[in-house]
Amino acid sequence: MTNKLICIVGMCGSGKSEVSDFFVNRGFSYVRFGQITIDEIKKRGLEISEDNERKIREELRKEHGQGAYAILNIPKFDELLNNSHTIGDGLYSWSEYKVLKEKYGDNFIVIAVYSSPHTRYERLESRAEKHENDKENRFRSISMEKAQSRDYAEIENIEKAGPIVMADFTVVNEGSIEDFKNNLENIYNKIF
Repeated sequence: MTNKLICIVGMCGSGKSEVSDFFVNRGFSYVRFGQITIDEIKKRGLEISEDNERKIREELRKEHGQGAYAILNIPKFDELLNNSHTIGDGLYSWSEYKVLKEKYGDNFIVIAVYSSPHTRYERLESRAEKHENDKENRFRSISMEKAQSRDYAEIENIEKAGPIVMADFTVVNEGSIEDFKNNLENIYNKIF
């Protein structure tokens, strides 16, 4: 059996990390698309902030094209897929989707996570209190204004809508965590 690459797409605060954790708890390897950004910020000695993250993301896309994060993560995906199914947390652009679809074909599956802007902005503003031991910077607190600005930039500048509408599965994350996990279990059972 060939291992699958399951990538998660959704707007900031929708619950992508929760989906990733769900699959990691079932033995999947894990790659966070955006870790490339955090690593570059640290390499340059900059503060981890929404402004610096945006700057780095845009620079990498200018250098490597809109498919940058797929292209730069393929070596990690290939290595991990040799041993296990792999979850890719944070697929962003239509170009990334096309790069990965061409490379992995039917073994590439996309799950879109949807939450309303209101729900996401509330989550994002309260993240710091809930995740104070977040050493990997997966759960950064963002103000509503910064989150909305990021939403607009992702929709307008990096083709984020494409992978969302082309997702193989969509899960709505507006209710309880139990409902969300039950919906994920249903998706998992459809895939495997």
